Amino acid sequence: MTAQDRTQPGPPPDRRSDDAYEPDPRRWRALSVVLVAGFMVLLDVSIVNVALPSISQGLGADDSDLQWVVSGYALAFGLLLVAGGRVGDARGRRPTLMLGLAIFTLASAACGLALNPVMLIVARLVQGIGGGLVTPQNAGLIQDLFRGAERGRAFGLFGAVVGVSTAIGPLVGGLLIQVGGAQDGWRWIFFVNLPVGIVAMILAVRTVPQRVREKGERTDYDPVGAVILGLATLLVLLPFVESRSWSGGLKWTLLVPAALLGVLFVQWERVYRRRGRQPMVDLGLFRRRTYTFGSALALAYFAGFTGVFFIYVQFLQDGLGYSALQSGLASTPFALGSAVSAGLSGRVVTRLGWKLVTAGLVLVIVGLIGSWVAIGLVASAAVGWAVAGPFLVAGVGSGLVIAPNQTLALSEVPPREGGAAGGVIQTGQRIGSAAGIAAVGSLYYSRLADTRGDFAAAVRDGFLLIIVFVAVALAIAVADLVVERGSR
Repeated sequence: MTAQDRTQPGPPPDRRSDDAYEPDPRRWRALSVVLVAGFMVLLDVSIVNVALPSISQGLGADDSDLQWVVSGYALAFGLLLVAGGRVGDARGRRPTLMLGLAIFTLASAACGLALNPVMLIVARLVQGIGGGLVTPQNAGLIQDLFRGAERGRAFGLFGAVVGVSTAIGPLVGGLLIQVGGAQDGWRWIFFVNLPVGIVAMILAVRTVPQRVREKGERTDYDPVGAVILGLATLLVLLPFVESRSWSGGLKWTLLVPAALLGVLFVQWERVYRRRGRQPMVDLGLFRRRTYTFGSALALAYFAGFTGVFFIYVQFLQDGLGYSALQSGLASTPFALGSAVSAGLSGRVVTRLGWKLVTAGLVLVIVGLIGSWVAIGLVASAAVGWAVAGPFLVAGVGSGLVIAPNQTLALSEVPPREGGAAGGVIQTGQRIGSAAGIAAVGSLYYSRLADTRGDFAAAVRDGFLLIIVFVAVALAIAVADLVVERGSR
C-alpha cells in the first residue's frame, strides 16, 4: 500500500472491533435459521437435474427449455450474490434475508404451478434472484455474530450445508418424483420449499438480530458498481451455462467485453472510494493473502466438485437404467462423508489452517481416482456399490475443503464487509461450477458420441478432467502454504 493509498479518504472504520465484541445469546439459533434457508436455496441448484425428464414429460419442454430451467436459476443466482451481500452489510441481515426468502418462496410456488415451459423459466429466474439475496447472509451473519474458534465451527456447519445440499439434491429429487409420479412429480421439488420458506421467515424475525445503525451512519449501495459487476458476471456466465445450446465458438467472444467491464469495475471502485464512499467490493481485500488464495481455490475446486454429480447421475440413469431415486442414493456416501467431516473441521481449522484444506484436497483426489478405477472394473448395475467407498473418501475430503477454505479466506475480513466479501467468493464458486459443468459435460457428450454410447468410457474421461480441476486447487493450497512459511 502506498502513502497515497493510506491518505485517501474512505468510509469510516468499523467500530465493531473484536475488543468490543459481545456474543449474542441468540447467535446459534440465528445461525440454524439461515443455514436452513441456505440449504433450501442451494438444494435447488442440483435437485432439478434429476427432474428434467419429468418436466419434459409433464410440460412438453424441449432441450432448450430444460437448459434454461437449469441455467436461468444459476444465472440469476450468480448475478445477485455480491449485490445481495452488500445490501445485507448496509441494511442488516434480517430484512435482506426476509426479502430474499419471500421472493424465493413465492417463486417456488409459481414454479410448481407453471402451466408451460415459459412460465417455469420465468419463475426460475425470479427464484434465482431470491436465492442470490439469501445466500450471502450466511457468511455475513457468521462474520457478524462469531469470533475465534466459534467462527470456525459456524463455518464448518455452513460448509456441511454447501456440500450436502449439492450432493443430496439428486436423492431428494428422486424421492419426490417417486412419490409424486413421473408426470407431476417434478412439481413437488418446488412445492416442498413453501413450508420451509414460511417457517424460516417466521423464525428469522424471532432469532436473527436486527442491526443497530450508528448515529450519522450513511447507507451506501454503490449502484453503478453493482450494475457494472452484474453485467461482467453475466457475460462470464452466459457462455458456460449455454455451452450446449449455443453452437460454435462465437459465444466465447463474450469473455472479451466481460474482461473490459472487469477493468472498468476496478477503476470505478477506486474512484468511488477516493470520494469517501463505501464501494461495492473493497479491493483492498485482495491484498490479504488468505482472501486472494481462498477465492482462487474456491473457483478451481467448484469447477471440479459440481461436475461430479452432473455426469455421474446421467451415467447411472442413461447408461445403466437407474431410476432417479436409485441414482440419488448412489450419491449419498459423498454427502454423508462431507456432512460429518465439515462439522468436525470447524473445530480444528483455526489450529491446522491451510494444512487441513490441503489434506482434504488430497483425499478428494484419492476418492476420485478410486471412483475412476471402480467404474472401469465394474461394468454393471453394481457400479453404484463399487463407487460407494471411494465416494465416501472424496466426501470426507470435500468437507475438509469448503468450510475451512471459507473460514480462512474471511478470517481477516472486517465483520461489516462480510456479506459482500462472502458474496465475491460465492460468485467465484458459481462461475467455477458453470465453467466446470460446461467443460466436463462437453467432454462427456463428445466422448459418448465418439464411442457410440460407451457411458463408462465417457464418465471416466469426465472424472479425469475433474481430477485436473481439483489438482489445480491443491496446487493453490500448497502455494499458500509455501508463501506462508516464507513470510514467517
